[in-house]
Amino acid sequence: MKRKVLSVLLCAGLVVSMMAGCGSKEDSGQGSEATDMEYVKDKGTLVVGITNFEPMDYKDESGEWIGFDADLAKAFAESLGVDVEFVEIDWDNKILELDGKTIDCVWNGMTLTPEVTSSMDCTDAYLANAQVVVVPSDVADQYQDEDSLADLNFAAEAGSAGEAELEARGLNVTPVTAQADALMEVAAGTSDAAVIDLLMAAAMIGEGTSYEDLTYTVHLSSEEYGVGFRKESDLKEELNKFFDTCYEDGTIQELAETYGVQDMLVTE
Repeated sequence: MKRKVLSVLLCAGLVVSMMAGCGSKEDSGQGSEATDMEYVKDKGTLVVGITNFEPMDYKDESGEWIGFDADLAKAFAESLGVDVEFVEIDWDNKILELDGKTIDCVWNGMTLTPEVTSSMDCTDAYLANAQVVVVPSDVADQYQDEDSLADLNFAAEAGSAGEAELEARGLNVTPVTAQADALMEVAAGTSDAAVIDLLMAAAMIGEGTSYEDLTYTVHLSSEEYGVGFRKESDLKEELNKFFDTCYEDGTIQELAETYGVQDMLVTE
């Protein structure tokens, strides 16, 4: 009997010892976990989550991603000593993509909404923007204030600030994959109107564009753009410092003029 009890006690002691050993390894592993910047530098690539959103992120004739945000992201990645990779995402899933590490940041004219700022570590605002109503030019005079919008059927990008503004007003909205799709809905006559970012409206509709017969009227909101990283990411402050440098040497002002967004730069 004594031998049996002794054997049981020895086994129990061994189990406790093994569990303690495992616990210490976990603790040391957590203590040595790489920062977000170390993670990006170790894999050698900054993966940027985007949508097709001119003039922020869009493809040129060769298929390369360009735009105000795309060019800034390339320069930031270069400053880190890594390559940049652009990944088109479902905008409605941007937080899941970020937390799941399929992307390292969301950098695509992202409005700093309460949902975004509570779910990500976001940079200081770098561009000011607004949500605007887009309608066919020949009926624009009928839609010059919010009261006139009540009976319209809208298209807006799913998960976007535009969709949120429409829903907050109880207006009829059909979610689409991207803001460019919302414009196509209006051009095709399948939606009466769209709500998109002012930056995109200025670049993509009106004289000299593919949507000459569209115009924008009512401003539903004013807002600011920022870049989102994972919670507690040290890349946020690194990008804020990069922005400061770009303002000081004039790089960001020059780039803004290239893409026609110079009047929307946040300068304070």
